[in-house]
Parts: sequence; C-alpha cells; structure tokens
Amino acid sequence: MAVAVFCMEGCARVGEYRTIKQPARAEFIEKRSRFIGTITPVSTEEAALDFIKQIKQEFWDATHNVYAYVLKEGQIRRYSDDGEPKGTAGVPVLDVLLKEELVNCAVVVTRYFGGIMLGAGGLVRAYSHGAKIAVDAAQVVTMKPCYLCKIICEYSQYDMLNNMIQKHGCTVENVEFTDKVSVYYLISKDIIGKFDKQLNENFFGTLKATILSENFAAF
Repeated sequence: MAVAVFCMEGCARVGEYRTIKQPARAEFIEKRSRFIGTITPVSTEEAALDFIKQIKQEFWDATHNVYAYVLKEGQIRRYSDDGEPKGTAGVPVLDVLLKEELVNCAVVVTRYFGGIMLGAGGLVRAYSHGAKIAVDAAQVVTMKPCYLCKIICEYSQYDMLNNMIQKHGCTVENVEFTDKVSVYYLISKDIIGKFDKQLNENFFGTLKATILSENFAAF
C-alpha cells in the first residue's frame, strides 16, 4: 500500500478555513466498476484512521479502498493508492480536497472491479469523480473564528435580545431559563464590536456579553 505524507507550504492558515458540513456518501458506475465515495469531517489523525478502518471493514470485499485526508492541525496531507497503479488513485482523491481548499476531512473511494480495465487516465478520472461527488454531497462550509459568549437578561428582555442575536447571524448554542435567562451564542469575531455597541444602545447598558471561549463555526 503506497502512503505519502506532505506538509502544506508556509505557516498554518490563520483565520477562516473550509471544510465539509456533514458525513456523506455518493456512488456511480464506470464501465461496470462500482465507485463509492464516502467522506466525513475529522479533526485528528486518529479520527481519520478510525474512519478509514471503518470503511474498509464495511466494504471488506471491495477491490480497493483508496483514501486521502487533510488536517488543519499540523497541515498534514495523506493518501493511499491501496493497490491501484501509483498516481492513479490516491493522488487524484487528494487533489480534489486540495482544489476545494478543504481541511479536517477524510474521504475513501471504494472500487468494486467490474471486469473492464479503465487505464491510467480512466482511473484518475474515476477516483477524482468519486471524491468530488462525495464532497458535493457533504456540502462545503467556511469555518470562521468566533467567540462563545453568554448574556444574562430579564424575561422581559429575552425576545428583543434573541431577535438581535438572530439578526446578526449568530448561532444560539443554549438557553437556560431560571430566575433570569442565560443565552449562550457563537458570534463571528469580525462583528463582535458592532454587536456589543448595539447591545449597549438597545438595552441602555443594562446587558453585558461575557466571552467564555474561542472557537470556529460556520456562519
């Protein structure tokens, strides 16, 4: 099994990055060979390898289980031809992830040989297509640096606050209703100044947002 490792040039990307929204699967037939593209979000190499192992167990009787994955942490790229001629399988799958500028995802393109040889060019096209339809099914999202914040308000203020949060495109993570209302939300770093200014104006300085942590989220 051919395995190669590369590191992306330059420093790790600062700020937003592109990845996939959800696990997905898509398939097609090419000259009686069945190609199945399966993709999932991952954030560690361990998670990527566990996913690959799972797919290999699921399609244990397949002719090939070609894979590639790209991780943001460490800027690592890995691929495997899994027995296909060198350069015809793993590299084309990896190239799809790189052209889409995706990180933190792993894809396996499974092949059941149909009895007709595809040739080197045919294999490249087939494995590229298998990866691309999996990516399309998973949906690409842009993850932006954000803060997890908390605001405690009165019940009488909650509807107005919630509308303001939604208007700014923030994502509400949780709401706790006790003697007061505690709203936990994710807000993009590039609008937090504008949001806090409007919060102060709308509620005459009676409400204050507390930053709890830093994260990434799709907005």
